[in-house]
Amino acid sequence: MELRKGTEVELDIEKLAFGGKALARVEGFVVFAEHALPGQRVRLMITKKKRQFAEGFVREVLSQSDHYVEPFCPHFGICGGCSWQDLRYEEQLHWKRLHLLESLQHLAGVSEAAVHPTVPSPHPIWYRNKMEFTFSHRPWIERLDDRPVRPLQPEPLALGLHVRKSFEPVLNIEQCFLESPQAVEILGAVRQWCRESRLPAYNTRTHQGFWRFLTIREGKRTGQILVNIMTSSQGNHGRAVELLADHLCSRFPRVTTLVHSVTDRKAQVATAEFSRTLVGLGFIEDRLGSLSFRISPESFFQTNTLAAEQLYKTILELGEFTGRETVWDLYCGTGSIALFIAGHVHRVLGVEISEGAVTDATENCRLNRIENCSFVSGDIKEVIRHACDSSSSNGRPDLVITDPPRAGMHPHVIQGLLRVAPPCVITVSCNPATLARDLVPLLEHYRIETVQPFDLFPHTPHIECLVKLKRK
Repeated sequence: MELRKGTEVELDIEKLAFGGKALARVEGFVVFAEHALPGQRVRLMITKKKRQFAEGFVREVLSQSDHYVEPFCPHFGICGGCSWQDLRYEEQLHWKRLHLLESLQHLAGVSEAAVHPTVPSPHPIWYRNKMEFTFSHRPWIERLDDRPVRPLQPEPLALGLHVRKSFEPVLNIEQCFLESPQAVEILGAVRQWCRESRLPAYNTRTHQGFWRFLTIREGKRTGQILVNIMTSSQGNHGRAVELLADHLCSRFPRVTTLVHSVTDRKAQVATAEFSRTLVGLGFIEDRLGSLSFRISPESFFQTNTLAAEQLYKTILELGEFTGRETVWDLYCGTGSIALFIAGHVHRVLGVEISEGAVTDATENCRLNRIENCSFVSGDIKEVIRHACDSSSSNGRPDLVITDPPRAGMHPHVIQGLLRVAPPCVITVSCNPATLARDLVPLLEHYRIETVQPFDLFPHTPHIECLVKLKRK
């Protein structure tokens, strides 16, 4: 059969590919499908044809998968999140482990026995402690064949999440199972109040308008809520935000601090040029284990608090600490891993390129009265080079922990690790592909002891994992 754009074909879904798309074949030719599940037979329309594969969307499910479950969110299929919500949770864990295994086998030659079953999230819904929402003058209000279509009549203001595979239009979220029911109530209250203010949402084409972003952060252990309203500076409408703050704090007692941030950057990124605290201290507190952390609007903090605790406890187990170790924590962020292990080792050196993150880490260290941690801001590969000097007070590490961003470790950082040659390395990764790439040079000198995947983001294809390496 010749496949071309617009062709409709019946096929059986074989598996879920890395990244979350379903995979089927037509006479051996690979076809990727959006929102399909292994075991389904579907009628699919081809939307793109390449030399080695085609892509399409499901027009009709002809026979259902045994692993299908009814989606619990009314926005499923339109909203850009929770793309695996119709897949039984146990199967989500299975495919996450399999995707991690396939990446490591293909690129790094890792054996199947090394990869343990995925640790489930303690709560598969209402697990996030942070959500970021976008204001827009262009809402989506309908769908057709599970695809968003243009609204019949524009609304004065939208506030919610971006539509799947779309940049500008925003879906008004009325119900969400990611953060908490209280966060959804706050979202709705902000949307209604801002509509009544008659101040416009920011227009990404004309770069005119006032309201830009809403971020809600929660302390899952403390119950405290931080609300961050981000606007442009146009029109000098700061008083409107002050009135909104009064309205929210009178209606929602759990809102302990509210921050107004301003940015006139054209890029649609919720990064403030300056901020002012309208209510409270400008931060909330939450706990990981016995540790307290201050969380300001732009602080990094693991999004799934309870699952992060599981991950950090596993680091303690894999580290097999005796209390005499010197540990380096590379890409340390605000120091959560360093502080979590501090009571079990001699000392920890945290390294992070972001000065703001190091400031937060130092403050969290002081808050918890921890005296055996120090944090350095700078280019990680240069810090490693300096710290390798045997005369340095840091000393050489007994164990190195790395937690790089999705892009993985810089090659010079890996080479620095190989020069330092610690007896043990534990790496945390949120991207199996870059993890496998980074492991290749390390495996010339290290062997893998353990690969432990974690589900920090239920109902999505995202995977977090720990890898323990021992020097050969």
